[in-house]
Amino acid sequence: MSHPLEELRASALTEIADAADEQTLEAARVRYLGRSGSIAVWGEQMKTLSKEERPVVGKLLNEVRNAVTASIAETGERLRAAKEAGALANIDVTLPGAPAEIGGLHPLTQMLDRAISIFRRMGFALAEGPDVETEWYCFDALNTAPDHPARNEQDTFYLPDGRLLRTHTSTVQIRTMLSAPPPIRVIAPGGAYRRDEVDATHSAQFHQIEGLYVDEKVSVADLKGTIEFFLRELLGANTEIRFRPHYFPFTEPSFEFDVRSRAIKGGKWLELAGCGMVHPAVLEEVNRARGDDAYDPEKYTGFAFGMGMDRLAMLMFDIPDIRYFAQNDLRFLRQFA
Repeated sequence: MSHPLEELRASALTEIADAADEQTLEAARVRYLGRSGSIAVWGEQMKTLSKEERPVVGKLLNEVRNAVTASIAETGERLRAAKEAGALANIDVTLPGAPAEIGGLHPLTQMLDRAISIFRRMGFALAEGPDVETEWYCFDALNTAPDHPARNEQDTFYLPDGRLLRTHTSTVQIRTMLSAPPPIRVIAPGGAYRRDEVDATHSAQFHQIEGLYVDEKVSVADLKGTIEFFLRELLGANTEIRFRPHYFPFTEPSFEFDVRSRAIKGGKWLELAGCGMVHPAVLEEVNRARGDDAYDPEKYTGFAFGMGMDRLAMLMFDIPDIRYFAQNDLRFLRQFA
């Protein structure tokens, strides 16, 4: 005579195999494997059995539980496969597929890629640095006086721990000189942050590309030739460029340069960026931080420049408002895809 557990197993396996859908299968699972299911009830009854019966019934109970569990898993897989096959059967594979929209590079990324490509052809390597900096990298190492307006909280984003969001990527130039002796020739593209009122031509976050070249006998002629070559490659061979004297604490002499190009509507001179010969005080401060005389201002000279990629992209693409770059409006971005 068969044991009731064997009869339970036979009944459960038959019911599970005959399940027509996932709901019926779930009901069978609860009936046999649930907390109040038939197998759980037998588990509770184990304590009422004699010592001789307990091992025999316990082994049989485990066999039944494992058989029911395996059957439920197998039937569930079969029902899911049948459901998926039924759904696929209704698909017309001859219909055209849904069009995949192809994206494009952001106009600022396009401008940055073009600028980097031109500078690489002139032998400039790419350098990067953190957006969060200390005052030493951002101001002190660049010969910026303690009372300079740029260091005021009205102009610079300071963090609670005294660090700040870099106001220019010149910080990367300092880090490069600290990490390697001359000669060096690098460009430093990246984000910069200032407390500007956001309007059509100003943003609290903007993008710069700065350059640094330090070697023996580097002159203003090298600086002028580098800037002119870059701008004419970018804006066209007929681009006019002029340099005007200016003041920056980290360069001496210092200049601003303007451009007039057919690529820019209106034909007017437009101020583009600043540049100059690296101030000897900057080289001396780097030497002090390095603990050597690698950047001896009596032996080495250099030039540095910095220009805004946002402003350059506005000029190149005739964009009237800098805020368009950050609005993620597809109507605007599709023009450059």
